[in-house]
Amino acid sequence: MNQAEQATEAPSIAPSMITRRLAAIAFADVAGFSRLMGLKDVETVMRWRALRTEIMEPHMARHGGRIAEIAGDAVLVEFPSVVNAVRWATDVQRVQERVVGDKDPFALHLRIGINVDDIIDEDGILQGDGVNVASRIHQAAQPGQIVVTAAVRDYVINRLPLTFHHLGAPVMKNIMRTIHVYSVEWTEGDADRQIAQPYLQWASKPTLAVLPFRTIGGTDDDSYYGEGITDSIITGLSRNRSLYVIARNSTLRYSAGGRDLRQIATELDVRYLLDGSVQRQGRRLRINTELTDILGNVSIWAQRYEGSADDLFEFQDRIASSILSSIEPRVRAVEMARVADRPTESLDAFHCVLRAMSLLYLLTEESHREAGQLLERAIVLDPHYAQAHAYLAWWLNFQFGEGWSLDPDSDRARALIVSRRAIELDPDDPFALAVAGHILSFMGKSPEEALELFGRALALNENLAFAWGLSALTLAYLGRPDEALERLQNVWRLNPFDPLNFYFWIVAGIAEFVAGRYDEAIVYLNRSRRANLLFRPCIRTLAAALALSGDEAGAELAARELLEIEPSFRVSTFVSWYPLRKDDLDRLAKGLRAAGLPE
Repeated sequence: MNQAEQATEAPSIAPSMITRRLAAIAFADVAGFSRLMGLKDVETVMRWRALRTEIMEPHMARHGGRIAEIAGDAVLVEFPSVVNAVRWATDVQRVQERVVGDKDPFALHLRIGINVDDIIDEDGILQGDGVNVASRIHQAAQPGQIVVTAAVRDYVINRLPLTFHHLGAPVMKNIMRTIHVYSVEWTEGDADRQIAQPYLQWASKPTLAVLPFRTIGGTDDDSYYGEGITDSIITGLSRNRSLYVIARNSTLRYSAGGRDLRQIATELDVRYLLDGSVQRQGRRLRINTELTDILGNVSIWAQRYEGSADDLFEFQDRIASSILSSIEPRVRAVEMARVADRPTESLDAFHCVLRAMSLLYLLTEESHREAGQLLERAIVLDPHYAQAHAYLAWWLNFQFGEGWSLDPDSDRARALIVSRRAIELDPDDPFALAVAGHILSFMGKSPEEALELFGRALALNENLAFAWGLSALTLAYLGRPDEALERLQNVWRLNPFDPLNFYFWIVAGIAEFVAGRYDEAIVYLNRSRRANLLFRPCIRTLAAALALSGDEAGAELAARELLEIEPSFRVSTFVSWYPLRKDDLDRLAKGLRAAGLPE
């Protein structure tokens, strides 16, 4: 080796001096330490020493931690166990809270941040990205508070009685990846809380931002077209309890062109972005919209709209309505696909609901049973999750209607209870109100009262196709088929490709049956049948409609198919609970008997 090579060769480091290991790292500092030093420096130093030696270090020894570094008012502590690190932090904060009380203006209050990661130990000095994260996230804590990363939360979530509050993903210097941060609250001894209460925070609920619609060409005065549409969309989406929607004020700064969607999503901490543009040519407007899954780096929905500026407000309303009805199903489909292969044990309450919904409409006994178990688990994980209760009531609706119930009276009573509980938990959730209305109408035989709940749901969200469809069924029960069919037009306009359309086509079939238009009923019922071959209510109504239309062979075939999947079906049992008016129910029973179904 020549001298030049010797001069440029990097200095060697003995491998024995550097080790790597997985560790929990806690970073603690004193809130407002500089201010306290400026007021009472000696007393502040003495109090800080006492806090370390009398509280922090004894609990550290008890939980197996060691001080890795002390710098002024900050301490870096290493633990071999994440659970022990969190126990230490909660012990220290609770003891310190009792010691200082709330009356001493010069009391010391700690901020503690905890992370878990692979670290580098260079002769006792801890280094690495995980250490940097621990030393950054504590800034998100209030005095006396503990904050942790999502990784720490996942480790301890079912091991300690804690509540986690999602604080977002703050931007941290020199940390290029997104780090979600949670505050920690110890809940042991609170009878109203459970260890599973962290799920209350819905940290995994889909997050979406609507960017200001850009104006292409035209003048600055034309920008109000896009602004009006953006405001309408954000207002409408904010009513949806299944999404977190970023407020309008937070997205205004992205009005300029040349936007990097991935960077915007990182800054706003969202997974989905709705972007759009407005182009004006004379009196004609062209509006393009696109919904992007940033994490998957894929466009999941796009649409173009054209109209006249002469009917601006009607045009804006039509576009906003279409977008609102399209976004939630697309996001839900992506989220369901994302959790489909995830081990059940790792799911939180929201993901339990998503996974249950991916199974419910398969309409096999096995998939139905698993969906029910997931919904029951969601309620255990989060007893205050309104939509989990609503979806369980919706599941019980299928349990009852498909003939799978082993105790129909008990399932009917429970469906009414959990649907009422859903609207007690969130009286302004349109979905919960719609489910409660349907359960009251279908299983409670109170369709008049149900219409009030549907009215409330649609007043809160007039773009909820689900509420329009279920309210149409209630109108059919009340003998108002033409009103029902009119409401169904809203369903198909708002959400023409909804996976639940097999259900709404049978609603149309029932409405036509009630109206005595059997041929029209058969068209809708066959469409529902093609969409979902196992939906028993469709086969029942189809058999009756075919028989009353004079198609005896078709009716008998439908009756045989029904008995193959529901051998216990009896006409007398069915009509004893089905909520049609008497005259309509008598015609339905007549058709079922004519099809050859047993009395």
